[in-house]
Amino acid sequence: MTSPSTTKTNPPVIALIAAAGQGRRLGAEVPKSYVDLHGRTLLERSLRTMANSGLVDEVIVLVSPDMEEEAGGIIKRVDADIPVRLVHGGGERADSIWAGLQAIPDEDAVVLIHDAARALTPAAMVERVARHVLAGATAVIPVVPVTDTIKEVAGNTVIGTPDRARLRAVQTPQGFRLAALRRANLDYWRQQPDFTATDDASLMEWHGQRVETVPGDIRAFKITTPTDLTLAHALAQEQHD
Repeated sequence: MTSPSTTKTNPPVIALIAAAGQGRRLGAEVPKSYVDLHGRTLLERSLRTMANSGLVDEVIVLVSPDMEEEAGGIIKRVDADIPVRLVHGGGERADSIWAGLQAIPDEDAVVLIHDAARALTPAAMVERVARHVLAGATAVIPVVPVTDTIKEVAGNTVIGTPDRARLRAVQTPQGFRLAALRRANLDYWRQQPDFTATDDASLMEWHGQRVETVPGDIRAFKITTPTDLTLAHALAQEQHD
């Protein structure tokens, strides 16, 4: 494993890995984060990516209580050079993320929120996101261009075709100033708006925060279906990873 940089970041960079979900669409016998991908679970791969980025000071893995022992074994196998903690997640992803945010004592921290299902995310992409927040941004997301034509549909009728040149697919990790993300969460739950935050960045948009982008990577796709897992196996084998 590559040793993290000896230069300490200030503020600290804390990565949250969401691994409490079941991932039923994958159709596996175990929760998705614990599915094997070419010899390593999705969670192990995501944890190694954060540890190898050189900028992450600590990782918090958000797990369901019944998978705590399995997750602990994965952490021991990785043997990261940075602290790794387990925090119990909730029934919904948002509940898990909030539990992770509450577990960070340093209000000045930079937080990277990552889905374990994006198991082939390169460490260089993690570094891009983290550096952009450390340079002063409040919220940063990695994005890739949309290659398909996108249609807006109501029922079975097309009602619009957005300009593809302005569209981007969003990946993780998404990076934030912890204090700003906490405020956005608290105001969202307090006000209960008629709006569903589909990711942490959309919550920040709703809160009036500027969200900036950095280049993503096609390897950081989310493993959701059996077809996705087949593609991920092929990529991992091709990269001898």
